[in-house]
Amino acid sequence: MKARTEYLTFNVPQRMGFLNITPKVEEIVGASGVQEGFVLINAMHITASVFINDDEPGLHQDYAKWLEHLAPFDASPSRYHHNRTGEDNADAHMKRQIMGREVVVAITKGKLDFGPWEQIFYGEFDGRRPKRVLVKVIGE
Repeated sequence: MKARTEYLTFNVPQRMGFLNITPKVEEIVGASGVQEGFVLINAMHITASVFINDDEPGLHQDYAKWLEHLAPFDASPSRYHHNRTGEDNADAHMKRQIMGREVVVAITKGKLDFGPWEQIFYGEFDGRRPKRVLVKVIGE
């Protein structure tokens, strides 16, 4: 069995944003030499997400609008109990919970085994500072 672990770092300049990280994951899978196996992609911060969906800008705008409707940004301590601890990012924790922490993708014949239109995204909900993503490849 082979294994490879790498860490990607992202610094999204705005509070919320989505980055297609598929090419970076494909590079890591290729470098691993794994032909049959899995890759785990995990956001290592509690205000960021990794998810799979279509790379369509309108969809990303819809996500941002929908997430803001579900958990609006409000730095004051009046809306969110978490912000009473001196933090201002309670909404980002909730957005991450909705979008998910990680994805696992099958590797077949050395390539990511996706369905039509699937791509891997990093979702940021409390940006403006560096955050890491774990990429772990395991297989034969």
